[in-house]
Parts: sequence; structure tokens; C-alpha cells
Amino acid sequence: MAVMAAPRLDLRALAAPLLIIMILAMMVLPLPTFLLDLLFTFNIALSMIVIMVSMYTLKPLDFAAFPTVLLMTTLLRLSLNVASSRIVLLEGHTGADAAGKVIEAFGHFLVGGNYAVGIVVFIILVIINFVVITKGAGRIAEVSARFTLDAMPGKQMAIDADLNAGLIGEDEARRRRTEIAEEAEFYGSMDGASKFVRGDAVAGILIMLINIIGGLAVGIFQHDLDLATAVNNYTLLTIGDGLVAQIPALIISTAAGIVVTRVGKDEDIGQQMLGQMFNNSKVLYLTGGVLGILGLIPGMPHLAFLILAAILIGTGYTMESRAQAAVAQETVAETVAPSTEIPEVGWDDVAPVDVLGLEVGYRLIPLVDRGQDGELLRRIRGIRKKFAQDMGFLVPAVHIRDNLELRPNAYRIALKGVEIGQGEAFAGQFLAINPGRVLGELSGTPTHDPTFGLPAVWVGAEMREQAQSFGYTVVDASTVVATHLSNIIQSHAAELLGREETQQLVDRIGKESPKLVEDLIPKTLQLGTLQKVLQNLLQEGVHIRDMRTILEVLADNASRTQDAEQLSAMVRTALGRAITQSLFPGNSELQVIALAPQLENILMQATQTPGAEGPGLEPGLADQLLRGVSRAAESQEQMGMPAVLLVPAPMRSLMARFLRRSVSQLHVLSHSEVPDGRMIRVVATVGS
Repeated sequence: MAVMAAPRLDLRALAAPLLIIMILAMMVLPLPTFLLDLLFTFNIALSMIVIMVSMYTLKPLDFAAFPTVLLMTTLLRLSLNVASSRIVLLEGHTGADAAGKVIEAFGHFLVGGNYAVGIVVFIILVIINFVVITKGAGRIAEVSARFTLDAMPGKQMAIDADLNAGLIGEDEARRRRTEIAEEAEFYGSMDGASKFVRGDAVAGILIMLINIIGGLAVGIFQHDLDLATAVNNYTLLTIGDGLVAQIPALIISTAAGIVVTRVGKDEDIGQQMLGQMFNNSKVLYLTGGVLGILGLIPGMPHLAFLILAAILIGTGYTMESRAQAAVAQETVAETVAPSTEIPEVGWDDVAPVDVLGLEVGYRLIPLVDRGQDGELLRRIRGIRKKFAQDMGFLVPAVHIRDNLELRPNAYRIALKGVEIGQGEAFAGQFLAINPGRVLGELSGTPTHDPTFGLPAVWVGAEMREQAQSFGYTVVDASTVVATHLSNIIQSHAAELLGREETQQLVDRIGKESPKLVEDLIPKTLQLGTLQKVLQNLLQEGVHIRDMRTILEVLADNASRTQDAEQLSAMVRTALGRAITQSLFPGNSELQVIALAPQLENILMQATQTPGAEGPGLEPGLADQLLRGVSRAAESQEQMGMPAVLLVPAPMRSLMARFLRRSVSQLHVLSHSEVPDGRMIRVVATVGS
């Protein structure tokens, strides 16, 4: 008989409900003084934990629970005020320890038993908390929430750009989008939570006044105390109660200020302060010199000024000595290699042409240097992996080298030794791309995005957040080069599929379907013909992941024809479902461009002309066709829909070649490639 295990109790899940129950209980139930001392001590310890966590947090989202913690600690302090006020009013006539040892200590030892001093100290703490820290932290949270919300569209576009370029995967993109949303929610919550602290400060003042007035009334009229004794007892108890609550409140408010003022994600607040304030020996020398001069002025406290001046100058000297020693250790003496006889020239001296090459100027070397953890190297690996997953084959490795003939910030992309792309990138800066609608202009180096030609501006790291808030798409230098390279690889995929890559595809599918490959290649179809068919598919953006279907179609038809164009058309028909799915995801209707019947008849006659290499059209009609298709394609793109021209099967190949260079974003489909069951809607007619 199976025995069901008892559910395991998770104590951490009970922490928050128990704390709420405890807070509510303190407001309505009388507490013994020992328990009150314990709870006041717990409140102080909790505030210390919060400020320590905030100081060691690297980014605000690492302490995402802080707004809730702020609310809970505020409620805890107020409930303690209610519980202590009850004891002060009920037992205050008995003496200074009526409300417990903690309140007594704060009322006597911290202010010397002088209630006038206690009132002044309490008011000063409230002013510091209410006017300075809480107000400043609330304002920062409010502005941060506003700028974070304004920057969300730009950040989302940057994520989409990285995803489309293959630099990140779906999981990473989803994680980044979630982080952006959580960041906006965090600052919005902090903006609201700061109001709790402000209200807590006001409540502290009112509770103090109410306790003093109520205590005097209770002591004089109910316990027959004289005025001096009543004032001394109840005022000291009230001041001690207020101080024991306001000091943790001040600590929590300081923690809130630390969290919302954090800038950077690589160091905690202590490392940032020490690294940025005490990292320059010249600053320490000058400060020490000024203090030394002040210490020599008659009437000044010479010892204090001179000691601190000596410490600063000594610290600066030590830092400078360590920096010089580190530089000396990195300097390695150049060794002269022994002269050797020049070897005879051989075939090893003939350098082969790289299929894909990337040349960079000397200022871009850190982006591709393994020793400097070049970010661009990882991005290029991600591009090749994403392309292999999308298109179905692995492009050759990108050979990267520096070229002193290029401008310092320039780069050049070459395909088989021929330049096909070039641009400029500035390491350490960011390219703010104008997607068309921005809220303002940026000061920087105006340029154009090398990939898509959009207007852009190179800006410094300090203007990145401002550019995102204005609606710009902001990317770093390595992303600019990687996106350009990814776009070129996509547009030249057919040229990157060589005989070697085709053989690797055949060998790979041969492990899964050996009989299919054995009967087809090279018995029925030559490897070169297969390569040409695959290149035709890639030329029009059709992936070749489904190699099994491609080879099966070729095996069925290769005995009748060896023409690569005809075989490509047959393969496209078999891949019709995948082609239409890539253009129109899901089961949505196909919104296509069509030809007018009269124009279609003319083009059909041209395709049937023997020996014709293209549509035999007179120039005026050809120009009219290009203009009409261009206008229809542009209209489709403006509506966010793919530009697809639907034509009869016999003229699809010729129309695709005829329109490819003039209308680069146009996809030409034949009627035979549309799967059964997909609805077609003609949104534009050319030639009508």
C-alpha cells in the first residue's frame, strides 16, 4: 500500500504572513516590557541588515524586494510606537523604566536624561530623515521611473536588433525583456514606497506630541503627580520611544537612497567610492597640501590638520609607487632573435583567399583581441550559430586581421578577397540609430548605420540612457560590426555554399538516410548540380534545413531532367508550406500582389519564347512593370506586411530574376507553392 508523504513545511514562505500577524497583534494586544525590548532590538537589527544588503547590491534589481521591505519595516515601527505608547500612558507614572530597558536607555544615556535635549535631537533626526534623505530618494526614484519608462521602447528595439542579428537567443531576449519590465516596476514601486517613509516621519512627530500631552493628563489627573515629575517621566519616555523608532527609520531611508542612486553593475558601493574617490594620487597630494597649509595658520587645530595631511600625502605616494611598479613589471625587454638563413620560397608562401574576411583598423583591435576578451569574437560565433540554425548549413569561419592601411576606426568585410562592405565603429562609444521617430537631437558624431543606412549619431557612454529615453536604438561598437557582418552573410548565403559545404551536407544526411544518398549522388545527380539547386534556394531566402525533402524530390525527378532551374522549381513546390509559413506565420491569409490578366498573358507569351533569357518586353512596358511592383511592395512594407508577388508557375523563376535587383525585398511565389487550405487575398494589382 502506497504511503503518501506529508507535505513539507516551508518556513520561508511563512515569514511574511507571521510578520504581518505580529504587527497587527502589537497594535491591539498589550505587550510585556521584555517582549517590547526584544522587538525594538529586532527592529534595529533589521534596519542594519537592510542597509548592509543595499551597500553590497550591485544593481537595484538584485534587491527587488526592497519596496516591500520598506513598507513592512515602516508598519513594524508604527506598530511598535502604538504598543510602546500604550505602556507609556499606562505605566509611565512608575518611573523611567516603565516601557522597558531599550526606551530607558535611549531616553537617558543618548540624551543625558535631559528631555529638552531629547526633543531637539528627535526633531533634528526627523528633519534629516524627512527633508533630506527621504525627499531626495523619492525624487530620484520618481525621475528614474519616468526615464526608465521612456527608455523602454528603445531598449526593446535594441533587444530585437540583437535577436535578429543572431547575437542572442530567444531565452536571452526573453530574460532581457523581463528585466526591463521589472526595472520599470521597481522604480515605480520605490517612488510609491518613499511616501510611506515620509508619512512615517510625520506620524513620529504627531505621536510624540500626543504622548507628551496625553501623558501629562494621565499623570496629573489620574495618578496625582506634580507637574515637574509628570513632565520629566512622560517626556523622557516619549523621547526615548521616538528615538528608538526614528534611528532605524533614518537607517532604512539611507538604504533607500543608496539603492536608487546606484550607477553601474560591476562593483558594490564601497568599491565604487574607494576606486573613484581615492584612485588619483594627484588629488590626494593637493588635498593633503591644502590641509597642511591650513594646519600652519595660527589659531587652527594644528595637530588634527597636519596628521590628516600627512596621511593623505603618504597614501598618494604609496599609490603612485604601486602604479609605477606595476608598469615596470609589464614592461618586457625586447629580445633579438638570432639571424637565420632565409628559407627557399615554397607553396606554403602562397596564401589562399579567405572566403569571409574582416579587416579592422588599429583602434578596433581590442574588439577582436582574445587577450582583451574581445566582445566581437563571441558575437561572430553567435552569428554563425544562428545562421546555421536558420538556413541549414555552417558558413566558413571569419578570418580577422588588422590592417594599418585602414583608418583607425574603420573596418572592411571581404568575400573571397573582394570588399563587399565597409564602415566605421568607435570602441567605447555607442551608435544611436534614429528609427524614424525620436523625441530630440543628440550631440555627437553624425553618421549613418552601415547596415541599413539609417541616420545615426555616435555618442559617449554617458549619453546612452538619454539617447534611449529619446527613442533612439542604441548599440555598442561590436554590435554595429556584428550586425553588418550578419546582414552580409544573409544576403550572400548562396555564394558561401561551396562544394565542400555541399559535400558536408550530403555526408550528414547520409548518416540518417544512407540509401537515399547512395541512390542519388553521384549515380543520378552530380554534386555540382545539387550545389546549384541549393544556391538557387538560398538566393531567394529559402532555408535548406529540410535536406531530406530536397533530396527526395531530386531523386524522383533527376532521371527526367538535369536542369538546375527546373529542379529548383520542383523543390520549391515541395517546400511550399515552409516558404509560405516563413512569410505568413500561423494560419493567416496570404496578402499578396498580383498581375493584371492582360499583363500576365503578355509575360506568359514571353516566357514561352524559345531561347529567351528573360521576359521579352519592350522598354516602356518593362519600366511600367518595375514601377508598379515597386510601389506595391513599398505599400506592403509600410503596413508591416511582407511584399509577395503571386504569379503562375512557368514565369516565377524569370520574374524573380527580373525583379530581384530592382525590388530587393520582394518575394515571388508561384500558385503551385501555396499549400491547399491557405486563403489568398490580393491587396494590389500591377498593370491594371
